[in-house]
Amino acid sequence: MKEIVELEIMRLVNLLKEQQTMDGSWNYPFETGIITDAYMIILLRTLNFHEGELVQQLTARILSRQERNGSWKLFYDEESGNLSSTIEAYYALLFSGLCKKEDIELKKARNFIQNHGGLEKASMFTKILLSLTGQYHWPEKFTIPVEVILLPPAFPIQLFDISVFGRSNLVPILLLAHKKYQAGSIHTPDLSELSTSHKNRSGEDSFFEDDIRSLEWKKYFRELLNVMSQNLNYLVNLEEAAIRKAENYMINRIEPDGTLLSYFSSTFYMIFSFLALGYKKEDPVIENAVEGLKSMACKINGQIHMQYTTADVWNTALISSAMQEAGVPGNALVIQKANDYLLSRQHVKYGDWVLHNTKTLPGGWGFSNINTINPDVDDSTAALRSIKSQVSFNVDYRQAWDRGVNWVFSMQNDDGGWPAFEREVNQPFLEYLPIQGSSFILSDASSADLTGRTLEFFGRHTHTPYDHPAIKKGQKWLKKHQNKNGSWYGRWGICYIYGTWAALTGLIASGKDPQSPVVKKSVRWLENIQNQDGGWGESCSSDKKKRYVPLGSSTLTHTAWALDGLIAASSEPSEEMVKGVQFLINRGKGEGWTYEYPKGQGMAGAFYIHYHSYRYVWPLLTLSHYHQKFLT
Repeated sequence: MKEIVELEIMRLVNLLKEQQTMDGSWNYPFETGIITDAYMIILLRTLNFHEGELVQQLTARILSRQERNGSWKLFYDEESGNLSSTIEAYYALLFSGLCKKEDIELKKARNFIQNHGGLEKASMFTKILLSLTGQYHWPEKFTIPVEVILLPPAFPIQLFDISVFGRSNLVPILLLAHKKYQAGSIHTPDLSELSTSHKNRSGEDSFFEDDIRSLEWKKYFRELLNVMSQNLNYLVNLEEAAIRKAENYMINRIEPDGTLLSYFSSTFYMIFSFLALGYKKEDPVIENAVEGLKSMACKINGQIHMQYTTADVWNTALISSAMQEAGVPGNALVIQKANDYLLSRQHVKYGDWVLHNTKTLPGGWGFSNINTINPDVDDSTAALRSIKSQVSFNVDYRQAWDRGVNWVFSMQNDDGGWPAFEREVNQPFLEYLPIQGSSFILSDASSADLTGRTLEFFGRHTHTPYDHPAIKKGQKWLKKHQNKNGSWYGRWGICYIYGTWAALTGLIASGKDPQSPVVKKSVRWLENIQNQDGGWGESCSSDKKKRYVPLGSSTLTHTAWALDGLIAASSEPSEEMVKGVQFLINRGKGEGWTYEYPKGQGMAGAFYIHYHSYRYVWPLLTLSHYHQKFLT
């Protein structure tokens, strides 16, 4: 066993060395299906930008992902297909000018759409896309009026109570909805055949689910704005002030590459918002934004894919720290280059996070290569794990370490857990808003994966004592949020295996007794869901159904996570561990759908991520931990 484990570790290390880029990073793709490919075609054609080759390549990729029944799926085992993705793909293919409605692929897609409810059954964000490009009516009154952006901190809810990833998309959407902006060009196709009523519906019912809770929210917002209008209208025109504030919000958060906080969707909406405000398409802010989106293009299996963002910092931090766990010394050239890259990406500017964390200096890391003002806790602890080896003898790294650790400490929520981007952005009543994925995109609450990984960092990589109040609070949060079956839900990964691995390794690293009930329950759960082949696998359906859904097949990443949790909690190798190790070694060089299956998510039922680095980094880390603990 020892020899084959060491050989696989060596293979993975050598493979990763070969794939490091000149600047020291790893730029593995951040793949999100075809949604960004479709949106890019629609954007370029609507703006009449001459990008024929790019449009052609994106069209080819979209067509290559179509299912036999004419649909497009978000993940392999999604039932039948995804209506909204199919509408967006169909729309983009027609927009490209390279496909016709008579083509067999589009006929099949059209049949699927019509048989599954047509445009009226599409998701909210798909209807927003259709509305701003003239295929659907904006509601007469959007559920959240743009004036809400003016609400001051003294109000029960205001803009910065919404998560950064939510508001960066919502602000331009509110402006577009208020303006009821619709853009068109000579390339814009007609989708009227996709409406089951043979006409585009209008009104709020076509956008939102009007349950009693959302109706209460609409009433609340209207009354709130009436109060504001009565008291402030003599001082300021609320509508004009809100529009200007929305415009400035976007302008002040444009990254050096022209994108809005490095996100594809927020940048897409921002571009149309500026057009709605009267900007010309030749305006530098729009041209730079389009160039920023184009710079996110990558190649996957010879095809162009538009990434939602780049993942260079995340990939590099994870790989550098995993290689060091595998025995690559900190002074090796591959590690020095990686860590120099990470040092150059530490944030020195304040971002929105400071509004809820006013006494802390910048010091975190972001996710993408270009991110400068939107750090997150997970990337920061990952980067800190990586640069740790340089801290004791390099003053620059020592200063970076101190600022980074301090920043991560300061981000702990009052409830004891850690969020992703901002402290105390967890207003539970926001989930009542009839916004698609509200519980995912409007809140940045403490999560098991962030809390567990942060505890693991402090426990293994710093001198923080186990009885430190922050550590005890974090452990208490995890214990409180453990499910009855012993698992935890992971917010940013798929899903219960991810959350359980993070929580379990975090608890053990921060001093929790492996014999404690909270640990033993999670170990039993992981052992009980192991597949016959020795691996583990979980469906993306878990995040939408809010319960563990087995994939029916094993994946390298899920296996590595589950196995790493068992290794951390055990004093000797078990039969389950041995089978898991053998799976990682036997399947490490394989190919197929399980290797491409999403392991990350941004919003349940809509946004899933295939990290191309994961098939290497997590098996390497887990096998290294197994070797350290049981084979040396």
